[in-house]
Amino acid sequence: MNKKETLNDEEMIFIASIRGHKVESYNKRKDSDKYRVRISDKEREMLNNHRSMQDHITELKIDKSKFPKILIFDIETSPLSAYVWGRFKQFVSLDQTISEWFMLSWSAKWLNNPNMMSDVLTPEEALREDDSRITKSMWHLFNEADIILAHNGQRFDTPRLNSRFLINGLMPPTPYRQIDTLKVAKENFGFSSNKLDALAGYLGIEHKSDTNFLLWKRCLAGEQEALDYMLAYNIKDVEILEQVYLKLRPWIKNHPNISMYLENEDETCPHCGSSNLADTGTFSYTNVSKFSNVRCMDCGGLARRRTSDYPREKRKSLVVSV
Repeated sequence: MNKKETLNDEEMIFIASIRGHKVESYNKRKDSDKYRVRISDKEREMLNNHRSMQDHITELKIDKSKFPKILIFDIETSPLSAYVWGRFKQFVSLDQTISEWFMLSWSAKWLNNPNMMSDVLTPEEALREDDSRITKSMWHLFNEADIILAHNGQRFDTPRLNSRFLINGLMPPTPYRQIDTLKVAKENFGFSSNKLDALAGYLGIEHKSDTNFLLWKRCLAGEQEALDYMLAYNIKDVEILEQVYLKLRPWIKNHPNISMYLENEDETCPHCGSSNLADTGTFSYTNVSKFSNVRCMDCGGLARRRTSDYPREKRKSLVVSV
């Protein structure tokens, strides 16, 4: 049942983003700095989750100005069009190619920020197969990011975007670290499927929107309704990806060290930046030393201290295998 909810500016941005709307399309109540909006039960559930996340960030006492800019993103591309003689195991040479693939849309958001960003081709751009405008808008986000995060990003999204950046005459964006949730899932778990939608199902997260190849055909024909649906589908992927990442985060062994960006004097979690760490009473061992393990009580991630707990005088008597 749809009921009205009183929302502040940040909450209104969040609701507008999941609807694919601009916040400017909503008006505040008279004599108030709040919005009064009718939302569905599902939107209310997502809003409550968002509120909990924002409260959690406040409790962590993280300086947002120093927190690395983590870009969660996804792109949708057109298929490559070619002449073929069969349906299976076809080798397509360059002279069989009718048209190369190009980007249809992108969607992205910064971690811990409710504002969804996105762009999609206009019908005229789709008919011209011209993705230069949306490629440039995506490049600016990459150029701003400290860390980028995608599902199958290392093999698909990032190299594909680099191709479009180069073709459209753009310089390499500034250096960034990369997290690929597909790679994390494959390396750490034994799921029957590592597709984003499947992972969402295993982890109790709402699944993706239904679609089929007809949607891509309609986008290539420049149908506005199809392009709008493609963008909504794209946005949904990013919403799911963020939730999947937060579930997987404590399991990521080589996660970029958030503490390096925060430059705090206190110990902080390398996964999420929280200072709420607890000793586990266990140790990580190398061939010549041992280090105390700590667990983040906020994200659940494990880490070890860099200062050795092995007495210096005992190291002299250590021998190691050759």
